[in-house]
Amino acid sequence: MIKFTTSEVRDLIIAFFVISLCFAIVNGGRDANAVLSILPIVMVGVGAGFILHELGHKFVSMKYGYWAEFKLWPQGLIFALVTSFFGFVFAAPGAVYTYANYMTDEINGKISIAGPIVNIVLALVFLAIATSVYPSAFTSENSALIFIICAVGYSVNSFLAVFNLLPIGNLDGSKVLTWNFGIWIITIAIAGILTAGSMTIGVENIVRLILGM
Repeated sequence: MIKFTTSEVRDLIIAFFVISLCFAIVNGGRDANAVLSILPIVMVGVGAGFILHELGHKFVSMKYGYWAEFKLWPQGLIFALVTSFFGFVFAAPGAVYTYANYMTDEINGKISIAGPIVNIVLALVFLAIATSVYPSAFTSENSALIFIICAVGYSVNSFLAVFNLLPIGNLDGSKVLTWNFGIWIITIAIAGILTAGSMTIGVENIVRLILGM
C-alpha cells in the first residue's frame, strides 16, 4: 500500500493546480476567458499525467523497499508559470525523492523511467478514447467534449513524457541514459513521435488517419 505524508499531499495538490494553470495559459493563448474555459479540460489530462507520473516513481521506489516522497520545488513552479506566458511549459514543479543509502544505476534508471512510461501509456489511452468517440463527436455534445478532453490529455501526456526524458539536469532522462542507452533512446523516440504528431498535424488529424477518414 502506498502511503503519503500530509505535506506530500499538500505539495502534490499545489503542483497539480499550478501546472494545470500553466498548460491552460499555453492552450488558451493567454486570454483570461479562454484560460478559465479550458482549465477544467486541461486539469483532466494534467491531473492524470502529473499525479500518476509521480506515483509511478513512488510505486517503483517502494517496490524496491525504499521510502519515497514527493516534494515541491517552488522555484520550479514559478519558472513553469513564467515560461507558460512564452508558449511552453518547463514542467518541473517538484520531484519524488527516494531515500536510500545506496542505489545501483539500474534501480535508479528503472525508478526514473516509470514516470515517463506512465505518461506514454496515458497518451495512448487518451488517443484510443478520442478515436472511439470521434465519429459521434459531430452529433453529440458529450462525445465532442470527451474528444476535446482526450485530445488535450494526449498532447499533455506525450509532452510530459518527452520533456522528462531529456537527459539534462536532474530530469528522468539523465538517470535512464546512465542506466541503459538503448532503453532511453527507444522511450524518448516513442514519446518524441507522439509529441511531434500532436504539435504538427494535430490530434484530430491523427485520429482521422487511424480511422482512414
